[in-house]
Amino acid sequence: MKTTYFKHIITGIFLLFCMGLHAQIATETLYCENRINPLGLDNVQPKFTWVLSSKKRDKEQSAYQIQVSTAPNFSKTVWDSKKVTSNSSVRVAYQGAELQSLQIYYWRIKVWDENGKASKWSETQHWQMGVLHETDWKANWITVGYKEDAMRESPAFRKEVSIPKTIKHATAIITSHGMYEGFINGEKIGDAYLTPGWTSYNKRLQYQVYDVTKMLHEGKNALGALLGSGWYRSPLAWGDNTDNFGSDISLLFQINITYTDGSTAVIGTDSTWKNQKSEIVNSEIYNGEIIDTRKSLGAWKTVGYNDAQWFPSTQENIGFSNLVATYNEPITKHETFTPIKMLTTPEGDTVIDFGQNLVGWVQAEVEGKVGDSLIIDHAEVLDKNGNFYTANLRAAKAEDVYVLNGKGKQHFEPHFTWQGFRYIRIKGNLKNLSKDNFKAVTLYSNMRNTGSFQTSNALLNQLQHNIQWGQRGNFLDVPTDCPQRDERLGWTGDAQVFSATAAYNMHVDNFFSKWMKDVAADQMKNGSVPHVIPNVLNPTDGGSTGWADVSTIVPWNMYVLYGNKTILKDQYTSMKAWVDYMKNQSHDDLWNTGFHFGDWLFYRPDDDTDGRAAITDKYLIAQCFYAHSTQLLINTAKVLGKTDDVKQYTTLLERIKKAFVNEYMTPNGRLVSGSQTAYVLALKFDMLPEELRAQAAKRLAENIKSYNYHLTTGFLGTPYLCAVLSKFGYHDLAYTLLMQQNYPSWLYPVTVGATTIWERWDGRKPDGSFQTPAMNSFNHYAYGAIGDWMYTTLAGINTSSKEGEIGYKKIILTPHFDNSYVSDDVKKQNKEEPLTEVNGSLDTYYGKLVSHWAKSANKITYQVTIPVNTTAEIHLPVIDSKQITEDGKSVEKQKGIQIQTLAKETILTVGSGNYTFTF
Repeated sequence: MKTTYFKHIITGIFLLFCMGLHAQIATETLYCENRINPLGLDNVQPKFTWVLSSKKRDKEQSAYQIQVSTAPNFSKTVWDSKKVTSNSSVRVAYQGAELQSLQIYYWRIKVWDENGKASKWSETQHWQMGVLHETDWKANWITVGYKEDAMRESPAFRKEVSIPKTIKHATAIITSHGMYEGFINGEKIGDAYLTPGWTSYNKRLQYQVYDVTKMLHEGKNALGALLGSGWYRSPLAWGDNTDNFGSDISLLFQINITYTDGSTAVIGTDSTWKNQKSEIVNSEIYNGEIIDTRKSLGAWKTVGYNDAQWFPSTQENIGFSNLVATYNEPITKHETFTPIKMLTTPEGDTVIDFGQNLVGWVQAEVEGKVGDSLIIDHAEVLDKNGNFYTANLRAAKAEDVYVLNGKGKQHFEPHFTWQGFRYIRIKGNLKNLSKDNFKAVTLYSNMRNTGSFQTSNALLNQLQHNIQWGQRGNFLDVPTDCPQRDERLGWTGDAQVFSATAAYNMHVDNFFSKWMKDVAADQMKNGSVPHVIPNVLNPTDGGSTGWADVSTIVPWNMYVLYGNKTILKDQYTSMKAWVDYMKNQSHDDLWNTGFHFGDWLFYRPDDDTDGRAAITDKYLIAQCFYAHSTQLLINTAKVLGKTDDVKQYTTLLERIKKAFVNEYMTPNGRLVSGSQTAYVLALKFDMLPEELRAQAAKRLAENIKSYNYHLTTGFLGTPYLCAVLSKFGYHDLAYTLLMQQNYPSWLYPVTVGATTIWERWDGRKPDGSFQTPAMNSFNHYAYGAIGDWMYTTLAGINTSSKEGEIGYKKIILTPHFDNSYVSDDVKKQNKEEPLTEVNGSLDTYYGKLVSHWAKSANKITYQVTIPVNTTAEIHLPVIDSKQITEDGKSVEKQKGIQIQTLAKETILTVGSGNYTFTF
């Protein structure tokens, strides 16, 4: 008995000893170029990020070791960093041997904690390189071998190939002029849709890389592709604006094979491929898709198909110089919605309601006779009489047409189009249809969800829901303004005002990095930035303040929020060119020339007899953004070590602000435009002398009160309104604005059933009628920029903007626990008390950050989660730190918590871990 007892003791001591050899810290998630196991990178110095975890507090990384190999067992190492003393765990650059085209690389990470104890090796991850040299392309561009007619039917391409040996690995690389779907042996390649995505095609055309090892086999194999006009040549914007990038429809498809015996082979498109018109009679982005299955090509995607009647493909000399790897997440299918009801409108239409304004398409399972048709129209809303409403789609038909072949049950869904809708109208001659025949599936870029925001107020939670769904519907490879009418363009102003909010809701680091490359590509030689990117409007239209400033605002936001220094390097020339453009358009440092959209869609009464429309001088706005972009350029130059530029543009900024004061402000601090937007921008961008800022904030507050506690701002003033009020001591007024339920307000659309953010404050007016259909989208995310304030102020989640602390390396938590109404009217609208709970979280590159507070009658409980390898500065509105407890003990007695008491608050500095504070 004693012997057994002592054996157990010795075993336990040994296990404890072994555990002590390893750090109480582990690698949780590994990212290469911000993605998990990405395929097709053309960055020859990819960057690694790893998320760490621990059940203990105050855990930090003191060192790391990265190994990279061409073999999964790491027998063929191409880089071993050895032990590097550093706490860096985000964007650590590869420093090994030269990387090779299409090669798969395996990598792993080991870390040491603050006590010098090493973790275990992480799980092995991998990435595959893309095509690094033009000479690596062996396939040829091909197009159809027949003359296209006006309908431009979607062509199918096919080729049967014989594979003589057992495959070890096979990679497909595909792109197109137009959109494509690729197939091998009857199966679709990958889960992405609307590929190759949308870029400034003539300068940057993305290809996609797929692992197709399991799709191919020894013997005969069938390769195929289906093409549609897509963004490349569909009509875009207004008028007869077609063939924006070319009139051809072309395919480039290459498969690189490595056999088990070590030999290799390349299969690619050439003139031996066959092509034929498919059953997709017509496909356009705005108008929808027509599929006539009576024209079905049969089993053309499989081996043994008779393609004797098909046309030989025409080989083209297009070249490869503009081909780039896909850096951002592709468009994929996401949520599926089943109808909540089927109804007959007063006008007699059969309509299905999916309950959510979404972006994607409808899937239908139907049965009928040969020649029967199913027609699906799409709409966002019903009118006040309950009828199907499409006037706001303008020229877009938004209609999918399916013709049946009479061969039993058929499945229909589009291939190369999408719509924005909540409702569909069913037409055609099919009988006995029910809501069970239909589903709606969403499409958006496959960005991972990162942020959550929940409160004790149901309307505010619905607002957050609407903000997120507005982003999902409009982040479709590019940040579009709207997803339903004849527009759907990458409007720069919308994107820049929403970019910070977007970064809380979803991981948009790669999404914006990719799109900003197109901003730079389409930027004019004089530095002007087009209104939309990719630019399909007049090539000389651009330079509008607040829109073109996307070139400075988005890169800086991505740097601060993600620690993305690369985007600053990549975009610096573009940023500088834009600031220089404004400088060159100015006279005596005053930018008062050119076309500007101004404070787009600001408040204006229908019958403005007494001048209540909130008009803001466009050149006042221009001067503010001129200063703001110059400041961001200075900040960027400091980060990049460009000291000469820092000096030059700092001097320029001083002159810009002086010119603003001389032109737009009286000696007493009154602005020539008395609108909310004028004061918001002047205060946000530090345009006023410091001694006159408080009075300007008071003027802003008085203006809001004069509109009975309503906002009047448009696209450019709205994002900063509440932040400015909170900064200058008017937080309760900001909260009152947020909770205002009457038009104009953020919650008014919520109260009338909105499920996304609207383009206008009164898209649907209080009497049930609509705003002008010429511009009235019900899925337009710009006003959702209030989400930034909700996260940073109500939940209090912020990052330090200092070099070395950005990207939540150092977290600043500044939640507002006390939120009161300053308007009795707004207080009556909200039948419940001001917020008693806010629960915000954010998945950062370091791990999950949580800021969750709840109030009772005499106590506030604040739960915080701080990721490993970060620190946090927590601001609590308590003067005496003795009133604060953490985990039931006085905060003064808790180890590892630094306390700083100021006149109005106590600041706690903590390391990683979970904390529960009460006070």
